[in-house]
Amino acid sequence: MRLICFLVLFCSLGQSQSTLLLFNGKIVTVDAKFSVAPAMVVRADRVAAVGPMADMTRLAGPRAQRIDLKGKTVLPGLMDSHVHAGGASLYEFDHTVPDMETLADVLGYIKGRVAQAKEGEWIRVSQVFITRIREQRFPTRAELDRIAPKNPIYFSTGPDASLNSLALRLSGIDKAFEIKDGLPGRIERDATGEPTGIIRNCARFVKYQPKLRVPTSAEKQARLKQLLADYNSVGLTSVADRNTSDDEVEVFRQLYGKGELTCRAFLTYAVDAQLPFTEIDTLISKAAKNPLHAYNNMLWLRGVKLFLDGGMLTGSAFMLKPWGVSKVYSIDDPQYQGMKYIQADKLYQIARTALKQGFQITAHSVGDGAVTALVDAYERINEHDFALREMRPAVTHSNFMTPEAMTKMKNMGVVADLQPAWLWLDGATLLKQFGEERMKYFQPYKTLFEQGVMVGGGSDHMQKVGSFRSINPYNPFVGMWIALTRQPRWMGSPLHPEQNISREQAIKLYTINNAYLMFQEREKGSLEAGKLADFIVLDRDILTCPLGQVKNIQVEETYLGGKLVYKRQ
Repeated sequence: MRLICFLVLFCSLGQSQSTLLLFNGKIVTVDAKFSVAPAMVVRADRVAAVGPMADMTRLAGPRAQRIDLKGKTVLPGLMDSHVHAGGASLYEFDHTVPDMETLADVLGYIKGRVAQAKEGEWIRVSQVFITRIREQRFPTRAELDRIAPKNPIYFSTGPDASLNSLALRLSGIDKAFEIKDGLPGRIERDATGEPTGIIRNCARFVKYQPKLRVPTSAEKQARLKQLLADYNSVGLTSVADRNTSDDEVEVFRQLYGKGELTCRAFLTYAVDAQLPFTEIDTLISKAAKNPLHAYNNMLWLRGVKLFLDGGMLTGSAFMLKPWGVSKVYSIDDPQYQGMKYIQADKLYQIARTALKQGFQITAHSVGDGAVTALVDAYERINEHDFALREMRPAVTHSNFMTPEAMTKMKNMGVVADLQPAWLWLDGATLLKQFGEERMKYFQPYKTLFEQGVMVGGGSDHMQKVGSFRSINPYNPFVGMWIALTRQPRWMGSPLHPEQNISREQAIKLYTINNAYLMFQEREKGSLEAGKLADFIVLDRDILTCPLGQVKNIQVEETYLGGKLVYKRQ
């Protein structure tokens, strides 16, 4: 009966809208039954139906454009729950940044920059994570001094940084320096009290003066458009930009106005939690009045983002137990637990305000201490103010979790935004630092699925265009492979393989689950009648190919709303 209704509707509308018939394929719908069908009809920007070849041919009609899939697999368009597209697209605007795998690479790059700079000009290196270079440590103050005695060096990686002597002196950070502004931060010191050069969450004190070219509005749009096209090339049709500034919101708006967005974008507005609450309230209210806050399936300003703790790649994630003394992270205090940036009452107040204004609230929460603090704030709202389930507050990163936190998340409807690539790139270093027991619930995908916590897969893409040359790789098939195998690099065995998930679950991480995280599971995330016709054609069958090949899957074609936006050459 349902198919007959579609046929009647199709005939009544006539042939004014374009129709596609895809046939002779393996269309993985990701519907509730994870159905697989040989054919699909697309009308305008929506899926008309998925089903048997004969039925779909009859539904499509004789004038439909026919696409013979020749046995290839089709998936719904993939989604990334966590990118920083605006910043990533401009990362190499001034100059190309080479890959850096060793400290020698880092120091060589800085030395080359110094040779081209004037005496006294600042040199900044950003987001070269110490867990991802072979020596696995910060460059020391002495090493930076040796190659740049007359230029201030700012090696910033996440919220933490290493400075040379001139950078410290110009910033006024010396033996007598104290943090007096009441905001979180830490200056690492040697036995004599002298700063070692390592600072944590203290960027506000660094007197960095950039000498880089500043892009025009047109250049920003062009670079973002280029990046979105590259997202399409790996099968991405939707992204959640998880820390969007006013300027970046405007660049997205301009591309949308020109009809040049090739990825649907769910924007999360960046809010500095260190501001006075009155200013934060004003910022959130201003964002709520932005026309983009109204639903639009191409561009939607729907979230608010805070930073609750530091990073696990730099030694400042807030943990329930001390980190432990570490040469890798330059930690010499055995009681050090990391950095927590927002106190409980203010966190509760900001989260409640954002939710009341119609935003999904989330916070960068890496350590289990930060995850617990954020979930506790949500619990306070859920118990004393209003039910949260339909508001879908999120925990961003959620790398170190606890069974208690996961149970609370399930009960309240809190969603999780995780990045599998970190397990692959950083698992070996983290295991060495924390040990097997503390890594038991590190990115616990299987437990999250079993508990019923909605979890989506992302990349935290921050730098460079190119899914494998980017600092955090944004190829979603790599993310799926990691969630399937939990195999860190530099290790001979998986990390807690009891947390491996199935191929169906891995696909859901980047399709229907991410659609739910973006409040759009009724619009996209699966190939079902009435949903947006976002889909991709693969070069091999993800459900049956050897497990090791999942990370090598290539996208042949990407469609957004029924229109081809990428074709592999």
